[in-house]
Amino acid sequence: MFSKFTSILQHAVEALAPSLPLQEDFVYHWKAITHYYIETSDDKAPVTDTNIPSHLEQMLDILTQEEGERESGETGPCMEYLLHHKILETLYTLGKADCPLGMKQQVLTFYTKLLAHIRQPLLPHINVHRPVQVRDDVLYFPFCPAQDGRIVVKACEGLMLLVSLPEPAAAKCLTENTELCELLTNRLVSFYKALPQSMDPLDIETVESVNWGLDVYNLKEDAAVFTGKRALISFLSWLDYCDQLIKEAHKSAAAVMAKAVRERFFVPVMEPQLMQTSEVGILTSTALLNRIIRQVTSQALLQEMVYFLLGEEREPETSATVTQNPLRHRLIEHCDHLSDEISIMTLRLFEQLIQKPNQHILHSLVLRNLEERNYLENKPQEEREPLENGQPHDAVDLEEDPLFGDDLSPNSRLSGSDWLSSSPPQSPDHSKSDGKTEVHKIVNSFLCLVPDEAKSSYHVEGTGYDTYLRDAHRQFRDYCGVCHRWDWRGNPKPFEKCNLEIPFFEGHFLKVLFDRMGRILDQPYDVNLQVTAVLSKLSLLPHPHLHEYLLDPYISLAPGCRSLFSVIVRVVGDLMLRIHRIPDFTPKLLLVRKRLLGLEPEGINVDHMTLLEGVIVLEEFCKELAAIAFVKYHAAASSLP
Repeated sequence: MFSKFTSILQHAVEALAPSLPLQEDFVYHWKAITHYYIETSDDKAPVTDTNIPSHLEQMLDILTQEEGERESGETGPCMEYLLHHKILETLYTLGKADCPLGMKQQVLTFYTKLLAHIRQPLLPHINVHRPVQVRDDVLYFPFCPAQDGRIVVKACEGLMLLVSLPEPAAAKCLTENTELCELLTNRLVSFYKALPQSMDPLDIETVESVNWGLDVYNLKEDAAVFTGKRALISFLSWLDYCDQLIKEAHKSAAAVMAKAVRERFFVPVMEPQLMQTSEVGILTSTALLNRIIRQVTSQALLQEMVYFLLGEEREPETSATVTQNPLRHRLIEHCDHLSDEISIMTLRLFEQLIQKPNQHILHSLVLRNLEERNYLENKPQEEREPLENGQPHDAVDLEEDPLFGDDLSPNSRLSGSDWLSSSPPQSPDHSKSDGKTEVHKIVNSFLCLVPDEAKSSYHVEGTGYDTYLRDAHRQFRDYCGVCHRWDWRGNPKPFEKCNLEIPFFEGHFLKVLFDRMGRILDQPYDVNLQVTAVLSKLSLLPHPHLHEYLLDPYISLAPGCRSLFSVIVRVVGDLMLRIHRIPDFTPKLLLVRKRLLGLEPEGINVDHMTLLEGVIVLEEFCKELAAIAFVKYHAAASSLP
């Protein structure tokens, strides 16, 4: 109580006393702090019961005022006094001792505000750099006991401020002359190794979003939810801090820190986990990697993570080079693993990956293999097989669909101002002056792939093709927003400039996806949903070659090549042979669809369940591709002059 009264009295005296020159005032406040340690005998009182916080605040105000009154870059007498008398080093010693209690936080706050408020570069000064250098025993990170949580946050905030300083010299100092990278990565490794060897992927996927500054401990509650929740939240919280630190850092410092995470965490710690043969271990590590991919937002860290996963190669793949990067090869192979759980989790990982704003992901997985358009038949137009009604003579016989007549239903499309115009126009071989006619043909190519006897959606209300249009438009718009800066030109590479002599290889990733798509009638329902989800995401991308290869039913493929459309055609051909061997095929198909929608209760087992579910996924996927094609062709037509 007495100390509080003294503080009030001091403020009153200061308010009435005549103002001193800034330097005298600054020295007065500093000596008031040092005199406390000389004169006081009560070292148990918290710092908030003393005048120390007030004196520190006054010192900051004086330094800020002094800088504002001087020419830019000129050091005033108060700042000279602070540097010459090694005040920051003295404060470091006081803070380390945490005497009086709470002094750690006061010192960190002073450092943080000093670096934030003073415009002139301070960090290169030895008497500033030394006391704030990044050492485990200086900034008191997660090594602090739980009761020092506020200190941890203040330390993290201070470091965030340091790495964001605009001076290149400061960035170089932090990354070359301190233990910053080692500290960050060691903690990341430590938290990762504290995780249980086996965790439920659903727990990893659904644990609440983690913010490094708001991580609240409740050990009893966390343990009751699932084993390892506290360890998982701690790891994700530190990962979030590393990610945000790299995001805020000076560009050169960000690059060094991100590379350190790759070299000290991803490669030595995560790669062995992903390359192991234990199915339980593969599933857990893949789920953790998926969560990491989802959480990382800094460009520098994302780039290093992508190079770690996919390699840095830019040239087209060949069947002989797919094993060149063992981790990339293993992850893609896991999309077709004997364990359906591993296949689904790895496919989810790639679905997450291809939505990240990084061009190298898509180039590595698909685009580098489509650059020369050598999936197209290398024959002059006059030597190609004649078209019948604009299609190859052996193409599926397409029906007319009233949904795409001259008067499109207003509910099946959005207003013209909402459409984007980043999609490529139609390929020259079948371009039309009437864009609507072209859309009609493209859309019907997909809608009519599945024969009527294998369709069941028209028996159930609200499952028509138009239900996919709004989602397709939203997702295409989002993709265009991500890809607009990647210089994906609207038109495909001119045919005459393509090297069509190079044998086409679709690439390891598309090969595995097409292989799985080809087995859609014989795979579990959940696997099929995930395979089609990845393919639909790729189909949405506004790249002219990918659009042509995945969504153009009319291209003439080179011998031995396949496209998404041709793969589906083969599946439909197989389906037509199998339908007639199943008694009561249509009623069974409708029953399975209603059960999947929750419109019918589970009852007796239905024969050929896997095939029937596969047919339903196939029909829905064709409708989704039709909607994507419509959105993209409409956008292309809107962009034409």
